[in-house]
This record gives sequence, C-alpha cells and structure tokens, in this order.
Amino acid sequence: MQAALVDGILESLRIGVGFLWTAAWAIIMGLTITSLVQVYVSKERMAQVLGEGDLSGLTKATVFGAASSGCSFGAVAIGKGLFKKGAHTVNFLAFMFASTNLIVELGLMILILLGWEFLVAELLGGLILIAVMALLVHLTLPENLFDEVREELNQRDHEHGVTEDPTCGMEGKDEYSLTTDGGETVKFCSKGCMETYQQEIASSGGWRDELLSWGGWYKVGNQYRKEWSMIWKDVIAGFLISGFVIVFVPQWVWNTLFLQGDSLLVSAENAIMGVTIAVLSFVGSMGNVPFAVALWGGGISFAGVIAFVYADLITIPVLNVYRKYYGWKVMLYILGIFFVTMAFTGFLMEELFNILGIVPNLAGGETATEQTYFEINYTFYLNIIAFGLSGFLLYVYRRGLGAPGQYRDPVCGMRTDEKGPTVTHDGETYYFCSQACRQKFEKKPNEFAHQKPEFQDHSHDH
Repeated sequence: MQAALVDGILESLRIGVGFLWTAAWAIIMGLTITSLVQVYVSKERMAQVLGEGDLSGLTKATVFGAASSGCSFGAVAIGKGLFKKGAHTVNFLAFMFASTNLIVELGLMILILLGWEFLVAELLGGLILIAVMALLVHLTLPENLFDEVREELNQRDHEHGVTEDPTCGMEGKDEYSLTTDGGETVKFCSKGCMETYQQEIASSGGWRDELLSWGGWYKVGNQYRKEWSMIWKDVIAGFLISGFVIVFVPQWVWNTLFLQGDSLLVSAENAIMGVTIAVLSFVGSMGNVPFAVALWGGGISFAGVIAFVYADLITIPVLNVYRKYYGWKVMLYILGIFFVTMAFTGFLMEELFNILGIVPNLAGGETATEQTYFEINYTFYLNIIAFGLSGFLLYVYRRGLGAPGQYRDPVCGMRTDEKGPTVTHDGETYYFCSQACRQKFEKKPNEFAHQKPEFQDHSHDH
C-alpha cells in the first residue's frame, strides 16, 4: 500500500513536471512578447478612451486587454484603476476578459498542451465571451450601482491616500515613491515599476533605438521579471496539481460530476460544472491550463473543459478581491454575469464545433501516463533557446545594464542612485538598492567592499 502511494506520488510529479517541461518554451516566449508589448505599446490615456459604452470603446478595451498581462489578479487590479478613472463598466470588464483569455502566452500553452481545437475555441470564445458579457450587462446593469461604487471607491482611496502606479495601474505604495520635476509625488506598486518610470523619462528615441541600447533591454528584462513574479505560483501549482489529479482522482468521480452523452443537456451541464470547478479550484491565470488537461483526460466534454479555462476570473481568491474593491453587491453581480457568460460560451463552442466536425477526439491520443516527456526532440531545443533568452533578460536586469542611476549596489550589482540607503566604509560611500542589501553589507563589509561604488561605463545613455 505504501509502495503504491509512493509510486503514485512519483508518477504525479513526473506528469506535472513533464507538462511544465513541454510548455516551458511557450510560456517564456509568450511572456517575452508580452513584455515587449507592455514596454513599447503606449497605454497612456487608456481610461479616457474606454469611457464610452459603445462598440468602439468595447473594441479598444479588448485590444488593450490582449496587449496586457495574463495574471488574473493583475488584470483585476488594472481593471480597478481603469474603472476608477472613468472607464465604462462594460469596458473594464471586457479588458479583464481579454487580458486573461486573448494573450500570447496562454494561447501557446493551450496549443501545446490541449491542441489547436482548444486554441481556436479560446480565441473565438474569448471574443464571444466579451460580446455576451456586454449584452448581459447592458440588459441587467442596475441603475447607478457602479457609479455609486466608483464614487465610494475614489473617496475611500483618497481618504487612505491610495494612488495608482502610472506604469501599470496597480496600487502605489509609500515606500516606492518619487517627486517629479513639477513637484508631484508619484507612487509605484514596486521598485521595478518605479525603475520603469525613471527609464521612460530618461529614454529618447523610438522603440528601434531603444532595442539597440542596454536601456531598452533593461526595460524588457524588468517587465519580464514582473510578469513572472505575478504568475509563477499559479503556473507551478497548476502543473503539479494536474499531475496529482490525473493519478489520484478515480474515474467514477468525473462520471458522477459530469453527465455522459451527446445531448444538449449534457453539454450544458458539463459547461456549468466546468465553471463551478474553476471557481472552487483556487488555480487562476495560466495555471488552469494543465488542470484542464487533467479534466480532459478524465473524459470531461469539450464544453466543460473550455468553460473551465475561461473561468479564471471568478476563482474564490479573485472573488474576494472584487469584494474588497467594490463590495458584496458588485462582487455578486460580477460573479453572476461572468458565470452565465462563461458557461454559455463553453456550451456554444461545443455545439459550434460539433456542427463543424472539429471537436477533438481524446481516444485517438496518448494519455498523460503513457507519454514520454523528456526526450531530445524539438521541445528540448526550443527550451534551450527559451532558457537562454530568459537568462539573458534576467541577467540584464540583475546587473542593471542601462538602468537609471550611476551607482552600483555592491551586494546585488543593481544600479541605484543617491536617494537609496548608503554606508561609508574605509572612507568610501556605498549606495544600495534596498535596506536588505545595506544590512548584508554591514554584516560582512570586507566581502563586498572590493566592488567599485560608481559605474564607469555609460551604456545607459542614448
């Protein structure tokens, strides 16, 4: 019994890590593209152009969302910033849908792990999700509900001194603030966003010139790091959970939860149950894709699996964020609208794909336990290239190549300036990016004092 349990755990880990290995290059390449878009596609005045609840505003919200981050919590936080600044209710909800369903890295993951049919359903379904949601909101939106919430939200944030990060729209923090030449205090959610802002002010020229300088690549590396910091927990959890679900959840559980057959009732029930499981799964962002593979392997219908993938914006942790931002009434309204939209679109996709004859046939492929994941094949070579690219971007960021600031933190090597923590040792002043680095230096100064405090190169100049 104990040996069987150990074997099951090892097989679960093999499948989960195997899924991650299979999709690693797609995630890295997708996040790199997203980082380039985030850095070089201007989103200034986004809220102003999303203020109208017409087709033009909806289209712009979809495009802006597709060019944004794929993290569920990041999408919700940015959506809040847009809403506060005047974006129409339909448009800020559409932005969240697009930024979690129409992004490059998610599409690549779905293509690799689930197949082109699911990718088509994700992209086409993402557009249908937005259209159905917009229609439902226009038909059901309680009069003045969101206007009242907007006023309360702005008043509450004003009383608590909450301001939005100008680079990403998330909540700014006092410890990451600076004063502009005009005397305005600007707050940021993280040091990375503050560096991005400083870099944008210091940079000159177009994106082509930027990418020919270390400063341009530093921006991309900084954004790439931020993208990973938002999703890595969901991604790792999703892959590992999927392996354990495949190995340890018996088939009778799936048969009990999901009706079997080819009727409209079965498709509808599977879609509703797929969204329900997503709400309870606690796995959001891209982490729900490997979980969806486990559902597909359990014999769940196409409608149930694709509806599950749609539903990362209404997991319990995300719903709790809605409650904190907007209150119970709006949270329940968003849950109701999103649940109906996601289940209906999943049902619609299966019926449409049935008519077209392109619903994938699971019986024709290998199961997760039959697959061999670690081989010298195209995945291996693509991963080597992707890991090399990832290492380059993180190295540029870590070494601070092209970053704002003329001083080198002797502990971590990052660029910093005279505003950061300092220590004088043997007559030399050293500058640090954070208190943590300063404390490390003070404990073992002789270990770090050989580093020159000031950069000698001017690679960050344009």
